[in-house]
Amino acid sequence: MIVSQQNREGVSWAAPHSASNLREVSRLLARTRRDFLRNAAGVTLGSTLLRSSWARAAASVPKKKIVVVTFGGGARDQETFAPEGQENIPHLMRELIPQATFFTQVVNRGILGHYVATASLATGVYETFNNFAAVSPQSPTVFEYFRKDLKRPSSDAWVVAPSNGFNRIGESSHRSYGPGLGARVILPKRLLTAATSGGSHDYQHLLRDNYETPFFAPELAGSEFELQQLEMILKLSVDDFKNHAQTLSSPDELSVYIAHQLMRQVAPSLLWITMHDIDIAHAGAYSLYVEGIRRTDRLCSDLWKTIQSEPEYAGKTTLFILPDFGRDSDDDASGNGFQHHRTGDALSRTTWMLVAGPGIRQGVVFDRAIDSTDLVPTLGSMLRFTPSFAQGKPIGELL
Repeated sequence: MIVSQQNREGVSWAAPHSASNLREVSRLLARTRRDFLRNAAGVTLGSTLLRSSWARAAASVPKKKIVVVTFGGGARDQETFAPEGQENIPHLMRELIPQATFFTQVVNRGILGHYVATASLATGVYETFNNFAAVSPQSPTVFEYFRKDLKRPSSDAWVVAPSNGFNRIGESSHRSYGPGLGARVILPKRLLTAATSGGSHDYQHLLRDNYETPFFAPELAGSEFELQQLEMILKLSVDDFKNHAQTLSSPDELSVYIAHQLMRQVAPSLLWITMHDIDIAHAGAYSLYVEGIRRTDRLCSDLWKTIQSEPEYAGKTTLFILPDFGRDSDDDASGNGFQHHRTGDALSRTTWMLVAGPGIRQGVVFDRAIDSTDLVPTLGSMLRFTPSFAQGKPIGELL
């Protein structure tokens, strides 16, 4: 089926669900994002030519730590980088992008479900398992490559995930990696459930696990062991945790609070934080969807400020921010616009990525196409491990 779509500059295109049209529309989206950013954020167009080795050596600072944030839940240009949407991302536009290298065209060619798409980002392979299955990724994760190749302890790689459906993302089922070699996964909702013994209604707004389907409800029950982890690892008493939870309005805020505690108490070299508030769009409430975008924008800024203020991270850390995927077009008759991500069209597959930190060029935008599976090979080049099974390739502009 061919669907006529129109961007905010009045340029129309035909968008059948084909590889050639995906490339065409993705290029148009990239040019549009680039022009918006050049006008609004004052960035410059970067050359696609790679820097020479001597220039990279002169500009680089040892990249000892990596923080990856998935701008989770999927957000469209209409509510972000288009002129009418930029008011929803003031921190990205005014604070982060001017300090970063920005890629306008990151294409996700895999399954558009949040767990499976995030797992694909973390493995560098388009995973094909059921998005709602309680399974581990089939391919080795970035955490396993990092720990095995560099002989790093389990305390040096962590995932903070607001959805309990992500509890297996830390390590794969691959026979050469798997159990014992992955990241430690901390699920703030499970901690909160354990801390309240599941009996308090004050936290129900933080405990809903999934917006997409009522048929998927992973177990929320926490345990005494997890409470011991809360106190031993995060140096945070159960009462302090509960008191802070009462002041937080969303699951993502709770996750970022836990991430801050991890950074201060454990200082892992590889920290992955998944955001999920934006996915409330599935409930059909546009105002809550936009509120989720604004909150995620603010939380990304908060994380960057924490990185700059924590001695273990300041001057040593590269921050990656990227969505897992987008959402459907309003004009696609087979979709539901902002509410879902079911069509697989270019708007739902073409996202972006922001990268900031020592040695990364500031205020530069690249609109060549890169693949979402390129993230893991890029992290491997930065941290000096070899992601042997990843399908992507390192992003030369960052190395």
